[in-house]
Amino acid sequence: MPDKVYIVFARKARAEPLRHVGSVHASDPELATVYAWKTYDEERWFEMAVAPRDAFYPVNRAEAPFNIVTAQAAEA
Repeated sequence: MPDKVYIVFARKARAEPLRHVGSVHASDPELATVYAWKTYDEERWFEMAVAPRDAFYPVNRAEAPFNIVTAQAAEA
């Protein structure tokens, strides 16, 4: 299975919003969580989450900063 890009979000305290801290390449979500925790462990995070980059859809721009290629765009 080829690696996917996972976007990493984290927060230092419960009251803070999640913020984008980086990305990792992994073959599945479980491995992405391990890579994210080990890669971005310089802070004491209260919470960390990962999401596959292809789960994000642009709202107000045809070209998103994530370089997302949707299924519709790929077929065109």
